[in-house]
Amino acid sequence: MKDFIYSYPARVYFGEKAAAKALPVELPKVGKTVMLAYGGGSVKKSGVYDEIFGLLEETGKEVVDFAGIMPNPTYKKVQEGAALVREKGVDFILAVGGGSVIDCCKIIAAQAVTERDIWEMEFKDHVYPSEFIPMGAIVTASGTGAEMSNGAVITNEDTMEKAGVLGTYAGFAVLDPAYTMSLPAKQVISGAFDTLSHSMETYLGSPRDITLSDEIAEAVMRNVIRNIRILLKDMNNREARSELMWASAMAENGILKIGKVTDFQAHQIEHQLGAYTDCNHGQGLAVIHPALYRHLCKDGAKQFARMARKVWDIPAEGRSEEELALAGVEALADFAREIGMPATFTEMGITDKSVLKKVADTCNLTAGCCKKLSREEILEILEECW
Repeated sequence: MKDFIYSYPARVYFGEKAAAKALPVELPKVGKTVMLAYGGGSVKKSGVYDEIFGLLEETGKEVVDFAGIMPNPTYKKVQEGAALVREKGVDFILAVGGGSVIDCCKIIAAQAVTERDIWEMEFKDHVYPSEFIPMGAIVTASGTGAEMSNGAVITNEDTMEKAGVLGTYAGFAVLDPAYTMSLPAKQVISGAFDTLSHSMETYLGSPRDITLSDEIAEAVMRNVIRNIRILLKDMNNREARSELMWASAMAENGILKIGKVTDFQAHQIEHQLGAYTDCNHGQGLAVIHPALYRHLCKDGAKQFARMARKVWDIPAEGRSEEELALAGVEALADFAREIGMPATFTEMGITDKSVLKKVADTCNLTAGCCKKLSREEILEILEECW
């Protein structure tokens, strides 16, 4: 295990009526003007918006509305939010939604307090923000674990990049499984697959020898697989939704990453696919993972074989390490089909095959991947996904 320092800034309020417990405690600590940020109309239809607005009023806050944060938040939306924060003198940002809303707000919190362009600052000058408007997160769609990290995935439409940008941590996070009950099945399953992906991509990083963090990751992966299957039989199973909500947070609260250099090559490929197609993130991962892992499992046979045994419950008897590793990859592919995820880009509705080379040429290559991939091999992987 590599050396590490661990601490975490986000206080988590988990469970029924968690917002009513959290906000009266947390809001008196911040200034009077709160920006209430959210996506589309679902938080209003579900009643979550009215509940949160009422709690803000009860604590004497002035509310600034910021709506319309899209599923793949754009850099233009970040700039719009930052301008509103400055204009209205916002003291605190409260993100109500899933990963896209929370990610957008993390970068708004950074951009609002600097005249420098955050994108250029981070990607050209390699300077990262240290001052922020404070924020909190109320999760209404789990899967990304965005409420637990300071990283945000933002699409820059001018440069055609979808990349990880560093912003602020939420000072607190509200995780009430009841808020997820109105979500459509497709969104729930897609988000849960993202959690599985986060766990796999951390697990398959370096060092290659098993660590305590890896053993915890195995438990998270098994939990996600089990509870997705429960939901396929009963989408209203609140306990399963509760487990998936906490698994999502566990995958991104740093515990699984302690002492690790993560992989996340599938995420890097999918991010650029999303930059060009605005596709569903979880679905993109479900298509990319099996194809990518067929190319990686020989080089990372030891880790892939262990994941096959410990996560997919595949017996080792009668199989070589490489055979076991590949069997685990095929179990992942079978699972994705079992839960209704697409198996190809065409099933996702992507019609322009020319974007594949653009994705291969522009996606990041990660340090934690068990194999050094060339741009040509990434294009080959993408073509296998078609």
